[in-house]
Amino acid sequence: MSDIVVIITLSLLVLLSPFLSRVTKIPVVVVEILLGSLAGYFGFLVENELFKIIAKVGFLYLMFLAGMEVNLKEFKFAKSSLLRRTLIYFALLYACSLSLFLYLHLSAVYLVAFPIFSLGMLVALVKEYGKNEPWLTLALNIGIIGELMSIFALTILSGGLEYGYNQEFAFTLGGLFLFLIGFVVFFKGVRILFWWYPGLKTLIMPHEDGKDQDIRFSMALMFIMVAVMLYLKIDVVLGAFLAGMFIATYFKHKTDLPEKLSSFGFGFLVPIFFIHVGSTLSLDAFTDLKILQLALFISATMILIRFISSMVAYSGYLGFKNTILFSLSDSMPLTFLVAIATLGYQANAITHDEYYAFIVASMGSAVVLMILIKIIYLFLNRRQEKE
Repeated sequence: MSDIVVIITLSLLVLLSPFLSRVTKIPVVVVEILLGSLAGYFGFLVENELFKIIAKVGFLYLMFLAGMEVNLKEFKFAKSSLLRRTLIYFALLYACSLSLFLYLHLSAVYLVAFPIFSLGMLVALVKEYGKNEPWLTLALNIGIIGELMSIFALTILSGGLEYGYNQEFAFTLGGLFLFLIGFVVFFKGVRILFWWYPGLKTLIMPHEDGKDQDIRFSMALMFIMVAVMLYLKIDVVLGAFLAGMFIATYFKHKTDLPEKLSSFGFGFLVPIFFIHVGSTLSLDAFTDLKILQLALFISATMILIRFISSMVAYSGYLGFKNTILFSLSDSMPLTFLVAIATLGYQANAITHDEYYAFIVASMGSAVVLMILIKIIYLFLNRRQEKE
């Protein structure tokens, strides 16, 4: 009976979320997380293996869509000054995190968590505001670099906590580097292949496609890459992300494909993932003062170090207003923060209260910042119209 309740509840929440978002003017991602929390609290979304599997697929699909925002042929810094600013940004971000880690004698989990990035919420912002906002365009480019660095950090943390920093850990890390080198070689090989035989692109994804070959190929590639990651014991997020990058880079002639894949993802799989995130945390955690204080510290630290780094690196490039939006948009690593907390707790690197604090921080910052970005964005637009 519980399976039936979960299925009906999920169906209703996915259906009602956009309507509630339109009425309340709250971003739909925030609505989905809040509805998931409420449904979990009142017992409509109980622990269910099928629910977890679909939510995991939704997360991987979200990372696949994030990868599709990256065309490697076009991914470059327009100016060398922007590259210097980006290096300064990441140097400051990790320097601040390392300083706090050493000064407060924190667990290694915090060192990885403070500067971590996740493109999941940025993709949701793109869905909300479009790709033409300068702060969001830069946030996506920086987020791509940040997410790759975060995947490295997650792999190192996961291997270190699971195996200890020993020979087995070194093999896992070496496997990651070898895979990335192999993937770069594969990318270049495919580029040469398509240069010699350009008709292969349209053979794989025809212009006139009545059998949805483009979607079939995209889904097959994503799951094959995930399977390769599982075999190599590397975070499967990397596989989904790289699959999206491959599609965006080599099949640009399918102009309608990103919209088709995005509509399916944000219409079904991705909402289930966000609802699941909300359902994993009891609302009782929000009444525990100790957990709330620690969650506030984690969220405030993540926002503050990004604000400082952004102002130093990008205020002269974006301007003060857009730099604020940029720093806030990069401060919502919801999915990876949950992953870090889970890894740390399972390895006894953080306490039960710290685990809940990380979850509250990930959800709370996502909800608050999505709303705050909306308010600031609308305020700045109205002010600009008056001027």
